Amino acid sequence: MLKFGIIGCGRISHRFMQGLKQVADASLTAAWSRRAESVEQFVGQYGGKACASVDDLLSSDIDAVYIATLPDTHAEYSIAALNAGKHVLCEKPSAINLAQLEPVLQLAKAKGLLYMEGMKPPFYPLYQKLKEYLMTDPIGSVGYVRAGSAVMDCPPEHPNYSYDLIGGSIMQIAPYEAFLALDWLGPITGLQAMGRFSGKEIDMFSIFQTQHNDGYAQLYCGFDLHGKGDALIVGKLGHITIHKNWWNPSKATIEYLDGRIIELDEPFTAGGLNYETEHFCNLIRSGQTESPIITHELSRQMIAMLEEARKQIGLTFKGE
Repeated sequence: MLKFGIIGCGRISHRFMQGLKQVADASLTAAWSRRAESVEQFVGQYGGKACASVDDLLSSDIDAVYIATLPDTHAEYSIAALNAGKHVLCEKPSAINLAQLEPVLQLAKAKGLLYMEGMKPPFYPLYQKLKEYLMTDPIGSVGYVRAGSAVMDCPPEHPNYSYDLIGGSIMQIAPYEAFLALDWLGPITGLQAMGRFSGKEIDMFSIFQTQHNDGYAQLYCGFDLHGKGDALIVGKLGHITIHKNWWNPSKATIEYLDGRIIELDEPFTAGGLNYETEHFCNLIRSGQTESPIITHELSRQMIAMLEEARKQIGLTFKGE
């Protein structure tokens, strides 16, 4: 039985617990949050020990920590957990910038512990079925990716709008788009970005295009428009549409140059975080210290892409 501790008891932690219940031989042992009342409510609903501090949680009898705080503390808590000898599954984005992430990855390597950024799409059944299908019926080399999401329904008090908590559409939405572009096109060789702030300290809408060794991507993210949320992947022999919401993928359409149309439909269960959590647990059990899917280098490339996009639109956070 793998014992988890959770740092942060907000909305994403509830989705994590929904998924953890579906993962064999894994359970919640302890939880802590900056707001004591949220911890008591959380353990009252899911069980485990309500911890009075991070140190209390990290000294508990746990094997791994799921870090579900806002991005301002991801690196800080990752380092604390690794120094305490715990494996770490950290919500995206893994850090504020590349300089902050690098010590986390170096420490995980030095300690011989598993560190993985929580990036859910590649573990969904639909995404895996799509990749498997293309092995025998390919669309040819991929040269273009277009993806994005813009949502208008965040309440005014949502931390997505907080500069101090590392909000903004690039940091809160674009990690998914960065993953998709890198997964299909490889490392970037150039980036151009534009964004608007709309009276707030953080970007309310941003668009950036990237050049890769294998092609180009056009990506968008925002809070003051309502976007479709699908993704397009274009190859020489056809193209793929991952239907909305593509980051929780359940349906895809492949249209081939010869006129064939293939529909893939793979519903997901338990909120979807169960798939990446199961992968994380299997890595621990097999003694691995890095995911072969969300590698440390991929995490580096994702945060570097977001950092460059922020730099170009003029969004820097305290200490940068």
